[in-house]
Amino acid sequence: MGIADDAVEIRSQGWRTLAALHGALDTELERALQREHKLSVVEYTVLDALSRQDGWHMRMAQLARAAALSSSATTRLVNRLEDRDLLTRILCADDRRGIYTELTPAGRELLDSARPTHDATLEAALEEACKTPELAPLVRALHELPAGG
Repeated sequence: MGIADDAVEIRSQGWRTLAALHGALDTELERALQREHKLSVVEYTVLDALSRQDGWHMRMAQLARAAALSSSATTRLVNRLEDRDLLTRILCADDRRGIYTELTPAGRELLDSARPTHDATLEAALEEACKTPELAPLVRALHELPAGG
């Protein structure tokens, strides 16, 4: 195996490690959020993304990027959350073709109640992942990221 092949293998191994950590965290978060709040991880992600915006709203394309979803999957998700009165869609005042998705008071309330569950579950899952030698360096790197990023 040449140097270039070694570099590819190192990147591939890094990607597999990252995917393993993501899978472990996602599974624990999904269980806890569903059990305690009847909320999926991606639903939580959308509510959280909206809560971090001025005015608690985003264009659909921004929301799709924040949730790492296709536009059609985002539309289906927004429909479900709208049916639950957790968010609403409003027309953009300066561009009548644009649609914003906005957090409702009920959405804010659910997010506020789910956030401690999310945060505690994430911390516990990271602590557990740190016990796996392959995952420990990645967990340490996450803890070293600057706040607010």
